[in-house]
Amino acid sequence: MAQDTTLRFYNIDYCTYQERQHGFQSADGEIKYLDVGTSDKVVMLLHGVPTSGWLYRKMIDSLVDGGMRVIIPDMLGFGASASPKGYDLYTPTAHAKRLLALMDTLNIDKWCHVFHDFGGQVTWEMLRQDSARVSELVILNTIIYEDGFNPPVRMKRGPIAHIAMSLYRSRLTSKFMLKQLFKMSLHNTELSKTEFKGYQWPMLHGKTKAMYTFFTNTKYALPDYSAILKNMTIPVGVVWGKHDKVLQWDAQASSVMQDLHIEQENVHLVEASHFVQEETPVAICDAVLNITK
Repeated sequence: MAQDTTLRFYNIDYCTYQERQHGFQSADGEIKYLDVGTSDKVVMLLHGVPTSGWLYRKMIDSLVDGGMRVIIPDMLGFGASASPKGYDLYTPTAHAKRLLALMDTLNIDKWCHVFHDFGGQVTWEMLRQDSARVSELVILNTIIYEDGFNPPVRMKRGPIAHIAMSLYRSRLTSKFMLKQLFKMSLHNTELSKTEFKGYQWPMLHGKTKAMYTFFTNTKYALPDYSAILKNMTIPVGVVWGKHDKVLQWDAQASSVMQDLHIEQENVHLVEASHFVQEETPVAICDAVLNITK
């Protein structure tokens, strides 16, 4: 597939971003994704909750210029992808299976894998299903161990969680909900109206089923991923916003570094909060390009 490498993504609007996405018809519904660059060196950038591939737009140009082919999926139920009915469609296991199928369709056998937030749970499941596919990992403020996971609320399945999701979908309340999220999750950055709309569009188009599964699936203790981590032998780098109050590095640093055999020199704590892609995209690009040399 010939890819468009002429468009610059850093200051793109969301409508143009969507126009550049391709569609993959998974067994459960269509997944939208970006595929930019022509290199044999591939990186997948995986978002979390409640975001989409839009989160990585500031990194695309630098990675392609650095010699990478960049794959950015919107997981099912997020961004511009389909949002079919069903609870189990949105578990980490189901997301992982679809992402591996996407890479099979693209004939990509191995890639560097960058992931954030809920993307951590999906990544551990991807590695459980086929650990040979990933050549390097770059970890961004993500879900790893319970000790580092400090969400402001945990919701069980039922009407309260459904009401909370409806607040993100409503034109009357979605702006307020997202502004509160970014106020808590950005350290020293304000989104422009264009940037904000890229996050709000999926909410206003009803993309909250996957969010519902995530929030209610993490009501209780997280699964223990230690066996997966300890069996990995690939290079791993970390770029972590040190002001993140929900996903905290210090609380789990020693366990993660020991289990994944990460050297201190490959851990970069940056002046950012949760959304490091918005605040320190250069640091992430540098980590990716260095680890894939």
